[in-house]
Order: sequence, then structure tokens, then C-alpha cells
Amino acid sequence: MQILVTGGAGYIRARVCVELLKKSYTVIIADNLSNSRIETVEKIKQLAGKDDVIFYKIDVTDASALKSIFLSHKVAAVIHLAGFKAIGESLEKPLKYYYNNTVSTMTLAEACIKYDVKKFVFSSSATVYGENKVPFVETMELRPAANPYGATKAMSERILSDVARANPGFSVSLLRYFNPVGAHESGLIGEAPKGVPNNLMPCLTRVARGKMEKLRVFGNDYPTVDGTGVRDYIHVVDLAEGHVAVLEKLAPGVHIYNLGTGKGTSVLELIRAFEEANKIKVPYEIVGRRPGDIAECYADVNKARRELGWKAKRGLLEMCRDAWNFEKNYRE
Repeated sequence: MQILVTGGAGYIRARVCVELLKKSYTVIIADNLSNSRIETVEKIKQLAGKDDVIFYKIDVTDASALKSIFLSHKVAAVIHLAGFKAIGESLEKPLKYYYNNTVSTMTLAEACIKYDVKKFVFSSSATVYGENKVPFVETMELRPAANPYGATKAMSERILSDVARANPGFSVSLLRYFNPVGAHESGLIGEAPKGVPNNLMPCLTRVARGKMEKLRVFGNDYPTVDGTGVRDYIHVVDLAEGHVAVLEKLAPGVHIYNLGTGKGTSVLELIRAFEEANKIKVPYEIVGRRPGDIAECYADVNKARRELGWKAKRGLLEMCRDAWNFEKNYRE
């Protein structure tokens, strides 16, 4: 069975590809390599022990390029993971985010309907909840997203939900990620963004390695346990396994799942966990709040456990060890 994975050479996406290959799916990757590296494709094959990977360097907003893939392969399902994801950058360049993240969703959905692909798994985000009461539950009313990135995810969810309603038999799963961290235990695949990282863990590991002087902690005056932002950190391997669980149980209609651990961790708690796991000190400084951030964000994960039989198994110390192992082994 052939699965099209958009953005498949990226951080989370590569791990999803490995899990799919381990389940004997053939993986077709469509990636423009704007924030990933072609070498990752070979690492995916190495980790899975299989060569069933087909790679296309294309931009998913390009309808004609997508058409060639759907005409050349019998695609059984699409896992749409491609997209820009930096909250700070989305505030600075909102048009870039609105165009790329929503047009890619529309282009893929249109291709699925045209070529009779019935299954669509979408990489959404907990940012769609806005400033809601924690823990976030799939049934709660969404509030306005705090940043353009989150708004593009909410828009894409609405687009796909409308497409499913208009096309009976079309199956859509909206996966609301919380905060993926960690890396494959081998150290071969992890988070290595091009340029200056925007997410907390790659900044933390770069400081630990001496590639950055100190970690900036954005705000210590939130109404949280220690004043720093609280997030639900999930190991990227757990997240990838969640995609396979969804794909194998996807039924017609729209299905929404939180993929998190159900536990909130503050920035300072994460720093302490990293230091404990790796026996290394991480210098940091408190700076002003970052626009677009909210105080707390963690998941209610009961629905995924109940309907998919899935739950996160890896703890915070393991996330920190694996992230550091990748950083130590990674070469630019």
C-alpha cells in the first residue's frame, strides 16, 4: 500500500516514514527541502531496514507537480505534514504562512478527490485551541489562535472538514500535535532546523553543545508553577506511532485526536530534566515574553487512548537523552 507523506524529509515527518515502513507500507515523499535535507531519506531507509521509499522534490502547493505523483502511483492515503511551523516567523511573515499552509492543504485535498484517494491524515496543532482552559479537549470550542501559524492550522482543519462533508466516504483525521521533542534513539534522525532554531529543545541542545552562548527563556511572569510557559512535550517516536495507529483505524468522516502526554511541563522544569538526564549544565537568561505565546498548553488524551489504543510511552528524561544524543552525533 502506497502512502504519500508530504514534507517527509523533515524532523517529525522522517520518523513517521520510518514507522510506516516498519508496518510494510511503501512511502512516497514529497518535499521541497526548504527546511530539511535529502540525506534524511537514506537515513529513513537505514533505520527501517527497507528501501520502499520514493522521493519527489516538489512544492506541495504546485498542483501540476502533485498531479504527476497521483498519476504515477496508486496512492492509498495522504499524510500531510508539510508546512511552515515557526510561531515567531508567522507573526513577521503572515502572508508566507497563510499561502503555504492553506494552499498546500487545498491542493492536496483537491487531488485526493480527483484521484479517488479516500484517506487523509492532517498534521494540525494544539495552537488551534487558542487561549482555552487546560487540559485541551477535542470537543471544546476553538478560540482565536494567538498567531498566524495556529490560524493556518485552524483554517486547514475547516477546509478538510468541509471537503469530507461534501464527499461521503472521504476519511479525514485531524491530529492536534502538542510539543514534539527527542529524536530516534540511534541518533541518526532528530531536529536539525536550517538557520536559527525556533523551538525550545534544539535551542537547548545547541547551548549545551556550546554552539549558542545561553538559552533565552521567554517570560517568567505567567500564571504557572514557576512563571514560565507550560507545554505538553511528547517524544517524536510516540507521535510517529500515533500516525500509524490513526491510519489503520481511519473511517469515513472527520476524526480529531490530541497527540500529547496529558502532562504539562514548564520551561524551567524541562531545563532541569535535561540537566539531570545528561549531566550537563545549561546556562539561560530570562527575557521578555514572546508575542504569540500562551501560558499553558497540555492535552486531554483520553480519546486517542480509547479509540486508537494509543498513548505516549516515553518520559521526559528519555526525550532529553535522545535529543542530546542526536545533537552530539549531528554534523552540519
